[in-house]
Amino acid sequence: MSDVEPRIEVERHGRVLALVMNNPAQRNALRPDFSRTLARELRLASDDDAIGAVVLSGAGPHFCAGGDLRTLHEMRREQPRQALFERITNLNEFIRAIRQCAKPVIAAVEGHAAGAGFSIALACDLMVAAEEAQFTMAYVKVGLNPDGNGTFSLARALPPQLAAELAMTGAAVAARRLADLGLVNRIAPTGKAMAEALDWAAQLANGATQAIGRIKRELVEAQTNDYNRHLDLERAMFVDALFGDEAGEGIGAFLEKRRAQFHR
Repeated sequence: MSDVEPRIEVERHGRVLALVMNNPAQRNALRPDFSRTLARELRLASDDDAIGAVVLSGAGPHFCAGGDLRTLHEMRREQPRQALFERITNLNEFIRAIRQCAKPVIAAVEGHAAGAGFSIALACDLMVAAEEAQFTMAYVKVGLNPDGNGTFSLARALPPQLAAELAMTGAAVAARRLADLGLVNRIAPTGKAMAEALDWAAQLANGATQAIGRIKRELVEAQTNDYNRHLDLERAMFVDALFGDEAGEGIGAFLEKRRAQFHR
């Protein structure tokens, strides 16, 4: 057993914020305090001009094992339904914070991402997975259904039959297969997912941060917007962008045949 008290590690790497779920003795099983802390840190990062990207990872050999079944078993026996409702509300606020953060959030996945761990990884904008990583929508194996946006993400990212396979069987899926399906962006050597994610995050963080934030909002809202409303959103954001400092620097650099410097 680890002597480390379960906590969220908050690290800065230049313009990149790293958030590490540190509970390796339980494969970084999710806790309500984890969800609350992660949601708060993501909201702070969204408004922090000194941060350009976020990396989310787990300490040790695994990303996140999802919910702690022992705790859920105790809740089922000893606590009212409202307690579980509030626990999942904490997870939902964490997921919303990922989607609403104006900065790109990259999941760095080693080992297992199971249950809510898989849901969390799917909520991130980008995903780097170690070549030995395994993803499992494991809820059904214990008689539960996914939470934390698991079915929402699968249903939008995959053909219906494949989404049903992953959610209804709870079968483990290798990182390479998810990469072939477009859910994993990059495969890293085992033990190197975090380093690869930090490197990619640094590249994004040194780019046009405000433009990336607008792009993220457009991609998120495209999931619910109708076509005409989305055209109007893109138009409004393009006009705002053109008269902003980033476009001034970016277009000027292009015309002057030099590299744009968005952060001086």
